[in-house]
Amino acid sequence: MAQSLFLSTNLSPSRYIQGEEQWLGCFALKTKPSHLKLSSGCRIRANAVCNAGFKPVEIPRQWYNLIADLSVKPPPSLHPKTFEPVKPEDLSPLFPDELIKQEASTDQFIDIPEEVLNVYSLWRPTPLIRAKRLEKLLDTPARIYYKYEGVSPAGSHKPNTAVPQIWYNAQQGVKNVVTETGAGQWGCSLAFACSLFGLNCEVWQVRASYDQKPYRKLMMQTWGAKVHPSPSTLTEAGRKILLLDPSSPGSLGIAISEAVEVAATDADTKYCLGSVLNHVLLHQTVIGEECIKQMEAIGETPDIIIGCTGGGSNFAGLSFPFIREKLNGKINPLIRAVEPTACPSLTKGVYAYDYGDTAGMTPLMKMHTLGHDFIPDPIHAGGLRYHGMAPLISHVYELGYMEAIAIPQTECFQGAIQFARSEGIIPAPEPTHAIAATIKEALHCRETGESKVILMAMCGHGHFDLPAYDKYLQGAMVDLSFAEEKVKASLARIPQLVSRGEANV
Repeated sequence: MAQSLFLSTNLSPSRYIQGEEQWLGCFALKTKPSHLKLSSGCRIRANAVCNAGFKPVEIPRQWYNLIADLSVKPPPSLHPKTFEPVKPEDLSPLFPDELIKQEASTDQFIDIPEEVLNVYSLWRPTPLIRAKRLEKLLDTPARIYYKYEGVSPAGSHKPNTAVPQIWYNAQQGVKNVVTETGAGQWGCSLAFACSLFGLNCEVWQVRASYDQKPYRKLMMQTWGAKVHPSPSTLTEAGRKILLLDPSSPGSLGIAISEAVEVAATDADTKYCLGSVLNHVLLHQTVIGEECIKQMEAIGETPDIIIGCTGGGSNFAGLSFPFIREKLNGKINPLIRAVEPTACPSLTKGVYAYDYGDTAGMTPLMKMHTLGHDFIPDPIHAGGLRYHGMAPLISHVYELGYMEAIAIPQTECFQGAIQFARSEGIIPAPEPTHAIAATIKEALHCRETGESKVILMAMCGHGHFDLPAYDKYLQGAMVDLSFAEEKVKASLARIPQLVSRGEANV
C-alpha cells in the first residue's frame, strides 16, 4: 500500500484516500495550553475509508444533545432520600459545575473546549472502515462499515468523555478524582486523561476483572492511577459486601458505591463516571457526528446501525446523531442495541426508578434495570455487566426509536474470530456483540439478496482481553443461562415509587 506523509498545522490531520491507496496524515498541535504536556513531535495515524474521492472530515467542534430534539423529555433523576427531582446543588459534591449543567442541559449543541479538541486530535477523527474482507467471507451483498474507536491511546471510545471530564475538573481546581471500572477500559481512559492534566486518579476495579485482566491494571498504574479491587476494605460499602460474601466477584454497582462514598466524604475529591449519565453520552456524540460526515463523503446512507450496550455510552455516541437525522426525516435506519444474555437489562429488565449503585447512594434514575444489587456471573467474558441501562437510552427505547436483542457469548466470540481473521483487528469482548449481530444481518441479506448498508460501532480492541479468546479457542467458554429467579429476587428490592397522582387515587 503506497503511503505519503504530509505536515499540517491544522487542528485535525490532513487525510486523503484514493482508491485502495491510503495517505497518512501527520500533524502538530495548533495551540498547546501550559498545563497540557504533549510531545512536540509529529504523530502518524491512519484514517481509512475504502472509497475514492471523499473530502477530509474534521473533528466536530460541538457535542450533540438528543434531549433537545425529543418531544417527550426523559423523566428526572430523583434524590435517594427525598425522592424529589435532583437539584444542581445535590450533585455538587460529586461533579464540577459545568458537568452538572451539561447533565441537565436542553441545548441542542454544546461547544467543545479548544483544549479538549487539542487532545482529541491525538486520535480523532477515527476511521470509518468498510469490512470488505468480512463481506467476502460471508458472501453477502450487504455493505458493512465499522466506526473504529480502538485507535485512541487507551484503545477504546472512553477517552472521548474522560478528557473533557478531567478538563472541567481541572478548570475548577479539583486535584483528585475517583471512579470505578469494570473491564478496565474506563479506568485506563481516566488515568490517561489525568496524566495529561495533572490530577490524581484512584480507581476501584471490579474484582473479577481485576484478577482476569492484570494488564489493564498496569496500564492505569503506568498513567499514574491507584487501583483497588472492588469490593475492598477501604470503604464502608465494600466492607459490608465482603462481610456478606468474602469471595464476592464484585460488580459495577458495588464499585460505583465505593467510589461515590470516597468522593462524597472528601471535599477535595470529585467522582467521574464512564457511562450512563447524560453528560457522558453527550461527549461520545463526537463519534456519530464524525460518522455522518464520513458516510456523506462516500455517498452512503446506513440502513441498519448496530452497537453493543452495557451502560450505553458507545451506542449512544454513534446512534444519537443519526436518530436526530431520523427525527428530521432525512434518513430512516433501523437502530439496534445488542447486549449479552448474561446481563440483558433492555431485553429482560424492567423500566423503573432504581439506584445506579448497589449501596443506594446515587440518585434514582428511570431506566431499564435488572435491580441495583444484581451481580452478573464473573465468567461472562465481556465488560457489559452493568445492572441498568443509561436513562436516556432507556427513554429512547421506550419511545420506539430503537430496538434491542441479546446474544450469548460463544456466538459473539465466534463472530470475533471471523472478524479478526478477515479484517485483522482483534475486537474487545464488548463489540463482539455488535459483530455477531452484524453477521446475522449480513447473512440475512445473503438469503434475501438485499444490499443493505450496515453501520457498526467498533468501540475498542481486545489486546488486553486475550485470556477470554484463549478460553473460547480452548473450547472452555460456555453460554450463561439467564437466571430468572436471581433477577426476580433483585428486582423485588428496587424502590417502589408512585407518582403523586397515583397516590391520590
